[in-house]
Amino acid sequence: MPLHDTFPILIPLIILQFGLAIWALIDIFRHQQYKIGNRYLWIPVVLLISIFGPVIYFVFGRRDY
Repeated sequence: MPLHDTFPILIPLIILQFGLAIWALIDIFRHQQYKIGNRYLWIPVVLLISIFGPVIYFVFGRRDY
């Protein structure tokens, strides 16, 4: 399957990945307390684990205020 055939599928996924990562990073820098870990744990998780990193942060790291 050529790359130009998969572009319509990849573009929304790429936008979703960057959007979630930016949203998670903003949330990490705004808050000081987390359910598990600290800021230095969550930044690499969000940046290095593709789409699942921000989702893991919002489920396990973000403290409900």
